[in-house]
Amino acid sequence: MSTPDPRDTPARAELAARSLEGIIPAAAYADARVMQAATPAAAIRRAPAAGAEQMDQLLFGELFDVLEEQDGWTWGQARRDGYVGYVAAAPFAAPVIAPTHRVSALRTYGYAAPDIRASTTGLYSLNALVTLEADSLADGNGRFARVARGGWIALAHLAPIGVFETDPAAVAERFLGAPYQWGGRESLGLDCSGLTQAALLACGIACPRDADMQAALGRPVEADELARGDLVLWPDHVGMMLDETCLIHANGFHMAVAVEPLAVKLARNDRVGSGAPSGYRRLSGL
Repeated sequence: MSTPDPRDTPARAELAARSLEGIIPAAAYADARVMQAATPAAAIRRAPAAGAEQMDQLLFGELFDVLEEQDGWTWGQARRDGYVGYVAAAPFAAPVIAPTHRVSALRTYGYAAPDIRASTTGLYSLNALVTLEADSLADGNGRFARVARGGWIALAHLAPIGVFETDPAAVAERFLGAPYQWGGRESLGLDCSGLTQAALLACGIACPRDADMQAALGRPVEADELARGDLVLWPDHVGMMLDETCLIHANGFHMAVAVEPLAVKLARNDRVGSGAPSGYRRLSGL
């Protein structure tokens, strides 16, 4: 019997989700209380401490199933990608508001008023989920929409829920130069699997969080068949092909999202002993 992956299984020895009762042993089981992220980005950490490793992030409007809250920290599971960890309680708001739009720009400011000279209320990243209020276009010129808990956002930077992009590689290219951030998914900094996830979510494709999890996406292809949008995977890294030769990836060598020939990446790996790719995947329907 395989051991459940703690990254996407809400279970510890002392506590587990009620849905796992009779499946995974724990001292107690709890029903989830759904909370909604109300800050531009909130860290999901390995332990309940500000200095603990960031494994993932919640973006504005995303939901988190809280199973435990103690000393200013919550423990639970992110609804969007299933990741389990600890999140500081402060970034959450209630009640849950159903999103009407997602942020479709790489990043966009919220404003205190429908005016570019107004003070800003936050910097929201691609794929954040927002809810337009009933009088959201009250500025009268259609340039800004009022977003619940987020101020006024340029309407051109929003897309209705269900409206997606069609080229994940083009989405990934918009992050070019963004700094590397371990566990990051926000436009201000992200890691290799965060880049892949952001690109796929913008195209309406569900995507798990970590590189080894993403190795199950799509179908396998051979190295000599690589084309735009294909994933190149290592046990602890992932990148996306822009064409048959060039790879875009967030990486610790450049400390940023960078484009380089795949052959250059492979040669560098050979020099440092990092190993060859573990697989190549083509996403279904692309």
